[in-house]
Amino acid sequence: MGSFTDLLAAGPVVLDGAMATELEARSVPMHESLWSAAAIDSAPEAIGAVHAAYLDAGARVIETNTYQASVLGLTDAGARPAQARGLIRDA
Repeated sequence: MGSFTDLLAAGPVVLDGAMATELEARSVPMHESLWSAAAIDSAPEAIGAVHAAYLDAGARVIETNTYQASVLGLTDAGARPAQARGLIRDA
């Protein structure tokens, strides 16, 4: 696999799109404070499906689903600190 610089040098690069919108379209509930980050734990298969759909549509760069994901935010929502760190790592 080439470097990101090589990817940019090859021409326009298409990134993925909205994660929360696509998760909602798949009936994944959004957590009030965590928003789509709750799906890291509750619906990882849906996140994978969204990533796959963006790749199928031509995206060449996929972002992690970590918007609103932090150890503080996840622990405030009920996760243990070690679990929160693991969720962020696995995202």
